[in-house]
Amino acid sequence: MPFRNRYTGLIDTYRDRLPVHDDTRIISLGEGNTPLIRLHNIPDMLGKNVDIYVKYEGLNPTGSFKDRGMTMAVTKAVEANSKAIICASTGNTSAAAAAYAARAGIAAFVLIPEGKIAAGKLAQAMMHGAVIIQIKGNFDDGMRLVKEVAETAPVTIVNSINPYRLQGQKTAAFEIIEELGRAPDYHCLPVGNAGNITAHWIGYCESSSASVDCVTEACTFCDGHCKYAGGPIVSNRPVMIGYQASGSAPFMRGDMVDDPDTVATAIRIGHPQSWNQAWKVKEESKGWFDECSDELILSAQKLLTEEEGIFCEPASATSLAGAMEDIKSGKIKEGSTVVCTLTGHGLKDPDTAMKQGQSTFVTVDATLQSVEKAILSNM
Repeated sequence: MPFRNRYTGLIDTYRDRLPVHDDTRIISLGEGNTPLIRLHNIPDMLGKNVDIYVKYEGLNPTGSFKDRGMTMAVTKAVEANSKAIICASTGNTSAAAAAYAARAGIAAFVLIPEGKIAAGKLAQAMMHGAVIIQIKGNFDDGMRLVKEVAETAPVTIVNSINPYRLQGQKTAAFEIIEELGRAPDYHCLPVGNAGNITAHWIGYCESSSASVDCVTEACTFCDGHCKYAGGPIVSNRPVMIGYQASGSAPFMRGDMVDDPDTVATAIRIGHPQSWNQAWKVKEESKGWFDECSDELILSAQKLLTEEEGIFCEPASATSLAGAMEDIKSGKIKEGSTVVCTLTGHGLKDPDTAMKQGQSTFVTVDATLQSVEKAILSNM
């Protein structure tokens, strides 16, 4: 029987489109290659002629899209002989950094907001052996401290200010184009630090037949022009839409938010590090930013789980929540193909999921009659 080629991660898959060399030691956990799932039931509920796909990044090795960037960031840190990495995190970055540092055999230091990190994410960082530093402040305080520490300490920052993070994350756009045969008409993402919407736009631009200026001066590969001569080249680029939680929406306020607050902890960020780049993405793609209430976010999370069987964390559901509102209003046009990025798995935040779960719990005697009665009474 013929053998399939073994998938070994996104760097090996897109080596000619990433800043690595033939002799670079690749630090990988088999990230990338996540499913692009077409929704069946939710579009019918909306009553609109729109194809909605979700890019389920929660099926990366540590359960979030952060693995795409972390494989590149840690690979380049090791290539530079770094012995330790550091990050500030609302949870997913800490989990990814800890895992890839463990894989590389180097130390990981993570700064997290005390009492403001979901249990699933904290458990990952702890199990992977990171040194966890809880600060009496929020993510933005942690980010400030990480940058200050890195000025003197021998550590490599692996937050999205590290340009290699964006290089890894841009590969999601490559995968989407390969599956659809074109770029979608609209791409919707949750926005916190804004690195991911920036990275996706880099990927779409590199796959475009049009020569365009680079979205970020920190680009390490394309020398200021995001056009790549190999790989699938398409004629269209999507409208990029970034959705924020209402309690943490600096792009909607037009300025930084000092005390962000939302149940969607992964995007509880008031001072986005990719602020300028994200505004440029909005302008170049003719897209927009919008906001969703916590109630709308949790409703979308539950709807996606119950109607489509896809379990994502609250921040991830922000992309679908916003997209549904814009589809209903007609801002996203009928006949369009829409991709929503689901950034993290629902098991990242089990406490929030349990609070809104409505499954029926029934305790009965361990007899056939009791079990049958429970089944029949709940059908």
